[in-house]
Amino acid sequence: MHPYIQAFILGIVEGLTEFLPVSSTAHLRLCQSLMGLALDDGYWKMFAIVIQLGAILTLPIYFRARIARFFSTFPQGERGERTVFNHPLTLVMLAFVCTAAPAFLLTKVIGKHLESLVIMGSALLIGGVVMWVVDALYARGTLHSETAHVEQMGPGQAIWIGLCQTLSALFPGTSRSMSTIAAGQIAGMTRESALEFSFFLSIPTMVVATCYDLFRSLRPHHGEAAAIGHLALTGQDWITLGIGFAVSFVVAYFVVAWFMHWVRTRGFVPFAVYRIALGAGVLWWTLKG
Repeated sequence: MHPYIQAFILGIVEGLTEFLPVSSTAHLRLCQSLMGLALDDGYWKMFAIVIQLGAILTLPIYFRARIARFFSTFPQGERGERTVFNHPLTLVMLAFVCTAAPAFLLTKVIGKHLESLVIMGSALLIGGVVMWVVDALYARGTLHSETAHVEQMGPGQAIWIGLCQTLSALFPGTSRSMSTIAAGQIAGMTRESALEFSFFLSIPTMVVATCYDLFRSLRPHHGEAAAIGHLALTGQDWITLGIGFAVSFVVAYFVVAWFMHWVRTRGFVPFAVYRIALGAGVLWWTLKG
C-alpha cells in the first residue's frame, strides 16, 4: 500500500477516534499493525504524534468563543463569583499538572507499555466496563450531577479528573476522554460539562506531550536512543506527514461537533459496548497467535 494511502487512512482513524472515548492510540496501533507497519518504527511513531497534533488543533478553533470568554473574564468569571483559584482556566491547568507530573515521572513505564497489544486490549475492555457502569449509574440518578457547566467546577473536581487521566498515559487503550468523562461524572458533573472539560484539558495535555516527544526525538538524553528515533525525512515522508495531519484535522473537527450534539441527548453506552467488543477482539487476536 502506498504511504500516501496509509497516511490518508490513518488520518481518518485518528480524526475519528481522538475525541471519542474509544482510544485513538489503540486504534492507530491496531491499524498500523494490520497494514504491516512496525509499531517501533521511528517514522511511524513520529507520524502518530504529528497527526494527533492535527486533531488537537481543532479544539481551539471549535471552542474559540468559549476560550476567548474565559480569558476575558479571568479571574473573576462572568458573574464575578470566581477567583484566580477556581476560574476555569486555572482548573484546566490544575488538572493538567495533576496529569503531567505523574506521567513525566513514569515515562519509562509508559514507554514499555506503548507497543503492547495485550495491554491495549485489556484497557479497552476494562475501560468499556467502567464507562458502562458509570453512565448507567448516572442515568439512574445514583450519581448526582450538580455541576452543569465548566464554570461551576471546583479545584477538587479538577484534581480528581487530572489524576484519573494519568491512567490513559500509563495504559494506552484507556483513552483520555474516557478517563476524564467517567471521572467527571463520578465527581458530580453532567455528561456535557464532563465532555467539555475533557476537550479543554486535551489542549494543553496533547500540545505539551506532542512537543515533548518531538523534542526528545531530536535531543535524546545522555546518548540514549530517542523516543521516536533519529529521522532523515525525504520529500515523500514530509508529504505523507502533511496528508495525515490535514485529514486528521478535518475529520476531528466534524467529530467534535457531532459528539457535542450526541451527548446532549444520548449517553456513552454505545461507546462502552464498542470498547468491550474491540478489547475482547484484540485480546483474542493477540493471544491466539
